[in-house]
Amino acid sequence: MTMLFSPASLGTLTLQNHIVMAPMTRSRATGNVANALMREYYAARSSAGLIITEGTSPSPDGLGYPRIPGIFSGAQIEGWKSITEAVHQRDGKIFMQLMHCGRIAHPLNMPDGAEIIAPSAVAAQGTMYTDTDGLQPYPVPRAMSEEDIAIAKAGYVDASLHAMEAGFDGVELHGANGYLLEQFFRPNTNLRTDCYGGSVENRARFMLEVLDEVIAAVGDQRVGIRLSPFGVFNDMPLYEAMEEEYRWLAGAIARVAPLYIHLVDHSSMGAPTVPDSIKESFRKSFKATLILSGGYDAARAARDLDARKCDLVAVGRAFIANPDLVERWHAGAPLNTPDPDTFYSAGPKGYIDYPVLEG
Repeated sequence: MTMLFSPASLGTLTLQNHIVMAPMTRSRATGNVANALMREYYAARSSAGLIITEGTSPSPDGLGYPRIPGIFSGAQIEGWKSITEAVHQRDGKIFMQLMHCGRIAHPLNMPDGAEIIAPSAVAAQGTMYTDTDGLQPYPVPRAMSEEDIAIAKAGYVDASLHAMEAGFDGVELHGANGYLLEQFFRPNTNLRTDCYGGSVENRARFMLEVLDEVIAAVGDQRVGIRLSPFGVFNDMPLYEAMEEEYRWLAGAIARVAPLYIHLVDHSSMGAPTVPDSIKESFRKSFKATLILSGGYDAARAARDLDARKCDLVAVGRAFIANPDLVERWHAGAPLNTPDPDTFYSAGPKGYIDYPVLEG
């Protein structure tokens, strides 16, 4: 497992190892502002080669879940600044994941004046939790006008600049899991007939334009993107042309040339398996860093890295329960078991109280 624990290069950055802490919503940002509790949580996990934060909204309209953070106000920038400082003091590296929820939202989780918007007026099936009224059905979003699209793109750019102001090493655009960027790309949520809908080239336009404009603002060494081919989360059904279209997307993103692509495979959580052929297509088309995530343990992570299937491996739930996951993997020590009941609850329980190895 030598490669797994050896230093890794990510563009101009040198990481402590090849292990990435995957982005995970934890819903502790009361008032949508990063806080001291979150500082403790992220600082404790600084031995990861790279931390990618929980999804952080670029704008008030991008908020969807209860207590998720933003990066569109001065208070939010200052809150995150204390976190990046804490991670950097421990020699960690940290990227902010920018997540506009689009239709995956409810007004009870959003500030006054914010509006649920999406490529088309298609409500997601299912319900969303709200702190005030419990589970509520997803509302029908308002279809975005061309002006809305321009405003949303500018929001991503502003958020990226704010992330740099807050001291982040870079940003990851959340183009996965049924949120706004993927809502434009997937045909079930994009029924548009203008230049942002119809063909795969048109449905990918918004994602690629956001990626291009963010790179222009902060530089290609500071921008990655996460994708979930064959993901079905948030009412994103499979469709016949999916593999072909994601193969095309791999080449299109490669031409824009971000720092990395982060492919997530949620089959360990019950989603369809991402075919190896898709992962191999991205590996072949994209010459920069490829991050794979999805149900990894130390042994499989080491095998895939040694086989050059990817350049970095991202791990999610194991990091929730094991702030010292890298040390535990390296020592072959047993892992704490995460408590799903506290994944999204408020307060410190199940967040900063998991034990670390003694000595």
